[in-house]
Amino acid sequence: MSYHHYTASRIAGNGNTVFPDEIIIEDDCVTYRKGQIVGYKETKINVAAIGCVSVKAGLLFADVIIETKGGLTIHARVVRQKNVEDGTA
Repeated sequence: MSYHHYTASRIAGNGNTVFPDEIIIEDDCVTYRKGQIVGYKETKINVAAIGCVSVKAGLLFADVIIETKGGLTIHARVVRQKNVEDGTA
């Protein structure tokens, strides 16, 4: 089973420098983790439920937006652009 793990940059302003967002892409699901003071909030989305994935790439950073067929939107800010484009973590 292969997967890609993306962590939001701590230096670009998403307001959460201590607990950055994470996206984990596996063969059968996508997991979004939002860090908190104690633990994290995790959302798992089955690949079949994903309606759209878009990447808005800037000069140094990129935003990843995942929309489900049920209307849920996940916006992970400031993922490093190089990692998004070549699929590495």
